[in-house]
Amino acid sequence: MGFTVPPSATATGPATPLVAGLSVAAAAMGSRFMIQAWQAFRIRAAMPRVRKFYPGGFEREMSRREAALILGVRERAALDKIKEAHKRVMVANHPDGGGSHYIASKINEAKDMLMGKGKSGSIF
Repeated sequence: MGFTVPPSATATGPATPLVAGLSVAAAAMGSRFMIQAWQAFRIRAAMPRVRKFYPGGFEREMSRREAALILGVRERAALDKIKEAHKRVMVANHPDGGGSHYIASKINEAKDMLMGKGKSGSIF
């Protein structure tokens, strides 16, 4: 009395080619994804990293260049651009919203410098 495998247990039905085809397609798509991810990683690793922030502190005497950097405008920007930039930067750094009094004074000093209102100086 030998052991025999019932015919229903063998994988020779019509679903076998379908399963094989789906497996090959999944492997091909997975390989394609991995190749693209590897190429993107290699390109990104070769690029130099860009700093998001200005690396230095404030100058002892504010210059037009420093004032323009603080407000994010050109040194010879129009008055309306300076006012708009001042408002935008002040909203983000206002002491009533948790910002620093020192930074707020520097922002105001930068606006005054670029608008030609004389040297007001920082309160700090």
